[in-house]
Amino acid sequence: MRDSSPQGTYKVQALDRAFAVLDLLGESDTPLGLAQVASSLQLHKSTAHRFLMVLERHRMVERTSNGKFRLGLRLFDYGNRAIEQYDLRDRAQPHLRRLVAETEETAHLALLEAARVIYIDKIEPARSVRMITRIGASNPVHCTSVGKAILAFLPEDRATDVVRRLRFERFTHRTISTPEALRAEMEKTRRRGYAVDDEEFEEGLRCIAVPLLDAQRQPVAAVSISGPSFRVTAQKLPSIANHLLQCVRGISMDMGYISAGRGNRASWSA
Repeated sequence: MRDSSPQGTYKVQALDRAFAVLDLLGESDTPLGLAQVASSLQLHKSTAHRFLMVLERHRMVERTSNGKFRLGLRLFDYGNRAIEQYDLRDRAQPHLRRLVAETEETAHLALLEAARVIYIDKIEPARSVRMITRIGASNPVHCTSVGKAILAFLPEDRATDVVRRLRFERFTHRTISTPEALRAEMEKTRRRGYAVDDEEFEEGLRCIAVPLLDAQRQPVAAVSISGPSFRVTAQKLPSIANHLLQCVRGISMDMGYISAGRGNRASWSA
């Protein structure tokens, strides 16, 4: 039963503000001070302080040695539990393992959250050079193959909203740095059916990704193959893309998104 009393409204507002604090800390690359939190969320310092103290008590937020705040490790625990319970991850694993066996490179499964992608699974080959990524980590959309793969197949209004949120942070000299350049890359991704991170997030690392589309042909996730650029060469991309498309097709069938006689829209040109 909905509580329409002022007290009930206040409780909802309090939750909204608490989540706003968590969102702010999550989007920041560095810990934030009390004044920064209060200013960014347009709260009185005393109000911001109360929220931070409650979140700290529940280990959602932790304080650094210089008194600033960052996300707490309890959120990492929750994230891992959520990932473990996520049906997509379980159904995708056999297909990801087959993909890794075929390509002998690292496979990732990622979801879109705001203007970032979250990696919900990672499977590595028996190689000496491996990827320094972890399940539960997140990266920006504009410089990752999984991010660009999902973004390119989103409805226009949602894609526009994501692009508007991006800060276009540069990680290498190849990183896409403008909305116009990103939209051109999105169009290229739609035409060929897969996205490429050509050393845009990390020097010497090349990644290729294909979106996983649901029954309504909306992207719900993306699967990628990543490896050193001396192994994942430009010449190998079409072949790897075909392996990715077969992987995504298998996941789509297991999830009930497509039947055995239908394909994934992202496979138009790959």
